[in-house]
Amino acid sequence: MRLCVYGAGAIGGYLAVQLALAGHEVCVVARGAHLRAIRERGLKLVINGSEKVAHVAASDDPRDFGPQEMVICALKAHQAYECAKDFVSLLGPDSAVVTAMNGIPWWYFYKDRGRFEDRHLDSVDPGGRQWHYIGPERAIGCVVDPACEVVAPGVIVHHEFKRFTLGEPDGSRSSRVMGLSKALTEAGFEAPVRENIRWNVWLKLWGNVCFNPISALTGATLDRITSSPSLRALCKKMISETRAVNEALGIDIPGEMVDRRLTAAGSVIGHKMSMLQDLERGRSMEIDALVTVVQELGLLTGVATPTVDVVLALVKERANASGLYQALRPQPASDGTD
Repeated sequence: MRLCVYGAGAIGGYLAVQLALAGHEVCVVARGAHLRAIRERGLKLVINGSEKVAHVAASDDPRDFGPQEMVICALKAHQAYECAKDFVSLLGPDSAVVTAMNGIPWWYFYKDRGRFEDRHLDSVDPGGRQWHYIGPERAIGCVVDPACEVVAPGVIVHHEFKRFTLGEPDGSRSSRVMGLSKALTEAGFEAPVRENIRWNVWLKLWGNVCFNPISALTGATLDRITSSPSLRALCKKMISETRAVNEALGIDIPGEMVDRRLTAAGSVIGHKMSMLQDLERGRSMEIDALVTVVQELGLLTGVATPTVDVVLALVKERANASGLYQALRPQPASDGTD
């Protein structure tokens, strides 16, 4: 398969190395010192102390690569929005775009057969920029479970988990999603295909909506958040409000999954959530696709989210104080002449 990983950071780098070593034609979009290291020494992946190196084509300009069969977007949601126009050079008539990102995806209401079908989400795609440049018909949903980290330019360390759950927005088992699942599985990943990928998106979001902002506000690691009675209670309240929103959208997840989600998260000892990592490293924080979107969808469905609203206000202020919050502004899509 000919594919491009757009954003060869922790998750993207993990995917790129495994897929390249499995025999696929892989190129990556990266930048800065990370890009220079990939070009000079290859992309290194460390798993359980073992090192693997893949030498892949790398550039900060996707126009260097041409159309791909698959483009795996492993950027943060706000980065993907800003880069939407740059995806165009990677897209041929039948190219698919895999959204391997956290949070509610920009294509969420495409072919969901609900009352909000084809609605754009202002918190993740104001003005429908990604909808226009990429096209929701290209999207394949992907829920990311692995925990990975960029420890040095060109070096990715995989900590645990290897599952990437896939699904078409319309729930079909299309040839392209089944082909992607096969490619990922043969590269050493777990890649189940689900008929309702939105269910998996929400289950993952239950954790991100609370763990991430709480970590940024308190400095607590994941096991501390889930073991502290007060923080665990806060998580439960935020998950309860989020669950009410997903139920209003027709996604029913059993209530017993709440404690299971918290317990599973608590088993990851010493892990810093991405918002806390970004805060400590001076990088823009991914707030809107993980928290603001729940507030937006709550307003859309008439579901109150008071606890989410308070935590959102606090974490936005924390990020603003450090200059790390990048609110998305609508950017008109062109008519194709620019």
